[in-house]
Amino acid sequence: MPTAGWDVIVKLDGGVVLSDGDRVKTVYVEMKNKHNTMNSASSSRTFMKMQSQLLDDDDCACFLVETIAKHSQNIPWTAPSAKKHKRILRVSMDAFYSLVTEQEDAFYKMCMALPSVIERVVETSGATDVPNDTVIDELKHIADDKGGSFALALYMLGFGSYMGFTNEQ
Repeated sequence: MPTAGWDVIVKLDGGVVLSDGDRVKTVYVEMKNKHNTMNSASSSRTFMKMQSQLLDDDDCACFLVETIAKHSQNIPWTAPSAKKHKRILRVSMDAFYSLVTEQEDAFYKMCMALPSVIERVVETSGATDVPNDTVIDELKHIADDKGGSFALALYMLGFGSYMGFTNEQ
């Protein structure tokens, strides 16, 4: 069975439960940074790669995972001039984390933990010359004006509709 060329391959002891309730042993993932990073030709190639994987492994699903999707999603995906397949899915990062961890707000929790982890790494690395970034300064200013945290201000830009973020003020 071909497995080369996948960004992530997920295999869990109990399998992965898909949005329609089906359970598969393996999920093959093509990961994209943003929802608009593939042109039509790339989209078609990716879809054909997924179809081929499904033909070779009948106990799997294939996900196009978008780190920054337009909104939280876990939906059937098709490429131009292709028909839908229930095991080829277009999934936002929050829905992907939810599926593989079986914890609905896993992505949100990871995002909320990152600022303190990064701060600890910077503090313990011995770095004394941290460059000044005006974008960071502007985000801090926005967070202060809104009475929220810097991390939340940053995450809301890309993940405002994702699980866990939608209830934040």
